Amino acid sequence: MEVTITGFLQLAASTVIFLAAATCAKSWALGPSAAKLILTIALYSAGNLIMLRLVREFGMASAFSLSAVIQLIAVNLIALTFFGERLPMIQSFGILFAIIAVGLITFGSVAK
Repeated sequence: MEVTITGFLQLAASTVIFLAAATCAKSWALGPSAAKLILTIALYSAGNLIMLRLVREFGMASAFSLSAVIQLIAVNLIALTFFGERLPMIQSFGILFAIIAVGLITFGSVAK
């Protein structure tokens, strides 16, 4: 898998869209409204449409793994810093191991 400039820009765009969608979803959870729900669904739909292009360009495993590790880090940073959520130590280790695992899956093909 070789990441092209176009692929990188699409991955960045989908990540920003998914982070906005996750933030809207949390906002909806704190204060439900139809507008927040519609915006959340629209953002997740837009992010998934971009992901379909990435699947075509990089393959399903690579596209979703790379997107997952970036989102895992970013969503946790938003939850912990912006929304003030706290995780027990065991969940923190689980997230750390998940990041390592997805990183190994994603970049393991480079080590061939």
